[in-house]
Amino acid sequence: MLFAIINSLTTGMAVFLVAAGLTLIYGVMRILNFAHGAFFMVGAYLVSSMVGQAPPSTLALAAAAILAAFIVGLFGLVVQRVVLKRVQDADEHYMLIATFAVMLICVGVVKLIWGLEFLSVSPPPGLEGGNMLGPVFVPTFSIFVIVCGVLAFLLLELLLQRSWAGKMLTAMSRDRLMAQLMGLNVPVWMMVAVGCSFALAGLAGGLLLPNQTLSPVLGDQFLLMSFATIIVGGLGSIRGAFLAAILLGLIDGFNAIAFPNIPGVGIYIGLVFFLLVRPNGILGEEQI
Repeated sequence: MLFAIINSLTTGMAVFLVAAGLTLIYGVMRILNFAHGAFFMVGAYLVSSMVGQAPPSTLALAAAAILAAFIVGLFGLVVQRVVLKRVQDADEHYMLIATFAVMLICVGVVKLIWGLEFLSVSPPPGLEGGNMLGPVFVPTFSIFVIVCGVLAFLLLELLLQRSWAGKMLTAMSRDRLMAQLMGLNVPVWMMVAVGCSFALAGLAGGLLLPNQTLSPVLGDQFLLMSFATIIVGGLGSIRGAFLAAILLGLIDGFNAIAFPNIPGVGIYIGLVFFLLVRPNGILGEEQI
């Protein structure tokens, strides 16, 4: 049972690292970004090109992930200027189609640059092996993922709830027109939000790279879990996404114990349950 809980928390924090950027961009621009998983994949591929299949150290992996986040954030600004800005005032269905097209382009570019081969990257020295927690073996990399997820949540909470920039983003998400009338440069802040959202996707791809199988479909599995997380947590709520990631991770972990022959079914059952019982999500009334 303890092993299942640790695995569940690892899964939940990994999903939250990906879902955080998706939640941020929805909270500010009301965009369900289908391209988010693709940019997560791009971040993972960029880090693999920097550190190879055996990262020399944890610091090298972290530095490569930060650099990949910066690069992917710049890609996000290009997408904002070329695609999102042109359809931001259109019906939301056009936005979904536009981000889906961006996802297809990203997958195609990844196939052209890195090919179709499946690659794997080992954890760096210091994150290999594990420790005994009582009778349970706990992988060191699992502890690393959990710590990264908690730190990401705390930093986002501090940024969005306590900082001046976070208050500006919150004001814009609540009422974009009123924020503009009060003198807030809405287009610039929208670019900041989009850049940060894509950067978070790239950062998550780099940090979660070890023990992942790199392939052009890597982003799809995390994107599905991320959508479930933000729906259960409440669209646009960072706190809700954090709680939902833990909850869905626990559901998935216990599903692996109770029904090992049908993995993943617990996630869908939990998603349907929350849509019926609390359709706005756990903290659906909150904004970012």
